[in-house]
Amino acid sequence: MFFSYKAKSKAGDITEGVLEAAGRLALARDLRARGLIPLSVTEENVNFLSKLSALTNVFSRISVNEQIVFTKNLSGMLKAGLSLFRALSVLKKQTKNAKMDKVLTSLSNDINSGETLSSGLLKFPDIFSKLFVSMTKAGEESGNLDGALSDIGINLEKSHSLTRKIRGALIYPGVILSAMVVIGVLMFAFVVPTLASTFKELGVVLPTSTRVLIFLGNFFSNHLILTFIMIIGTALLLYFLFISKFMAKYIDYTVIRIPIIGNLARSLNTARTARTMYSLLLAGVSITRAVEITQDVVQNIYYKQVLSEAKLAVEKGAPFSQAFENSQNLYPVMMSEMIQVGEETGKLSDMLLQVALFYEEEIENKTKNLSTIIEPVLMVVIGAGVGFFAISMVSPLYSILGSIN
Repeated sequence: MFFSYKAKSKAGDITEGVLEAAGRLALARDLRARGLIPLSVTEENVNFLSKLSALTNVFSRISVNEQIVFTKNLSGMLKAGLSLFRALSVLKKQTKNAKMDKVLTSLSNDINSGETLSSGLLKFPDIFSKLFVSMTKAGEESGNLDGALSDIGINLEKSHSLTRKIRGALIYPGVILSAMVVIGVLMFAFVVPTLASTFKELGVVLPTSTRVLIFLGNFFSNHLILTFIMIIGTALLLYFLFISKFMAKYIDYTVIRIPIIGNLARSLNTARTARTMYSLLLAGVSITRAVEITQDVVQNIYYKQVLSEAKLAVEKGAPFSQAFENSQNLYPVMMSEMIQVGEETGKLSDMLLQVALFYEEEIENKTKNLSTIIEPVLMVVIGAGVGFFAISMVSPLYSILGSIN
């Protein structure tokens, strides 16, 4: 059963919300365990609308932008002198996301019960990453929670910005290629059969390429719906293969070796590694723990292996830069050199920041130029396809004209 309640905290703040419990007494015990004094408890009428609302709550999500806003606003309010509970209450009133409202209610209750913010964040591993939780915990331990939250916001913003730029650069060719496939299928389905019937009536001998196009045209024309189902099915199959674990090794190997895309992937992983390590070390996280968390941030399995080797090297007392120096096919020379300088001068986090800034700027420049590089390649591909189609369908017409002469 669901109950709406109004309760008072030890500090005198009034809290309202909805909780599920076996009965009123069970809910009252739960509230007291959280350090709240129940003032009123009312059973909720679970009708269709409330069930629909609950379903919407399940499928709602918290975007990266909402996480960025959450960290920046919370950091700002803590710097202004508000208590953590009060700041969370203000954020709860402002949010329009059902899932975020649930998260903020849980965090508020945890703080009222004497728990830390980081322990409350741990209850939502699907929303808050290990990086987020570890930096929050480090900020609590150092007494600089507002600064840690501000750094988390910057880190999330930089990472999201890099991902968005790369996706934006790849959307254009993706849209063009998708349009080419759809237009090609429609041409085969409606144009080729008409020409094929003309060739059949004239009894002209067709070259192999023309016969192949006519076969495809007849198939697409007779099975148009099946053709689009096959195209969508193939796209879904490729997507699931791309995200599957057993294909990750092969896909990651291919990605970092594709011209242009491979250079972009190396810059992205270098920037993410440097930015994440910098943020964690600045927050006071140990270097071994920082490397372990960074392994979760980078997506490519080969970069994860390098970071695993770096962690083992540090644990054995070897220089942190050693693993990066031995993996210059993945991480550029600048990465190992800057880390080595940071180790020698005791300013490792500062050197990592310089690496992150350099490669973030490089990614920005590369994504700007990516569309200008891809455009001529697409034009060549489209031109080759159109040319092959035109030659295959026009050459029989020339043979007919030749026989007439």
